[in-house]
Amino acid sequence: MKKFLLALTAAVAMTGTASAADLAARPYVKAPAPTPVANWTGFYIFGGGGGGLSNADQHVQDTLTGTPLTIDQRQGGSGWFGTVGLGYDWQFNTTWVAGVFADGQFGSIRATIQDPIAAGGLTGSQKLEDSWAAGIRLGWLVAPNVLSYVNGGYSGAHFGSTNFSNLAGVPAGIHLNGYNRNGWFVGGGVENSLNFFGITSPGWFMKTEYRSAFYNAKTSNELFDGTNVAVGRDIRANSWNQTISTSLVYRFNWTGPVVAKY
Repeated sequence: MKKFLLALTAAVAMTGTASAADLAARPYVKAPAPTPVANWTGFYIFGGGGGGLSNADQHVQDTLTGTPLTIDQRQGGSGWFGTVGLGYDWQFNTTWVAGVFADGQFGSIRATIQDPIAAGGLTGSQKLEDSWAAGIRLGWLVAPNVLSYVNGGYSGAHFGSTNFSNLAGVPAGIHLNGYNRNGWFVGGGVENSLNFFGITSPGWFMKTEYRSAFYNAKTSNELFDGTNVAVGRDIRANSWNQTISTSLVYRFNWTGPVVAKY
């Protein structure tokens, strides 16, 4: 019996020693690093270009009475443009960014205009020559260097004059004066640091944006013949323009991702 108790005591002692040794041998595990964040608050400028589509619901009406002479017809077109702008962003709640911005666009987005009731039919091309926009945007940081956002605001545009030809392509000697329109826009896009592509370029970003602008219906100036005498017809139309652009952005305050404190 004494031998059995001695053997049991020795086994317990050896087990305890082995367990203590195991505990002492466990490697040290470092606490996980905090999530890196970046500071998006500050001013920025940008410039770029892209392409666009133009759609318009239009009809011909009598100049004196305003009576529609045709039903609404949708006409379209396409083209290119350049853009420049500036803005200011505020970062809040770590991953949210809100801002204000303004930009201008210039280029050649063309759309078709028709007067089907004229003798032989008339058709012409009208160019969206320039436009401006001012608005706000709200975004969420998908990553410290990548912002996904939506935006919206006011917009204005200038449409150039149109020279008409008949369906055979012969100049008709009738033109439509240029005019301005006002409206609003909505859109969205993604902005990311160029470091995202492995390029060392502090402060430099790239953004790709879709925008849809709606301009109020407007009765254009009268159709004129070659002697500048009104032919008695106007064209009333709205305008819907869709654009996709890519711009190079420079942020003046950018310092890159920093390690957040505990």
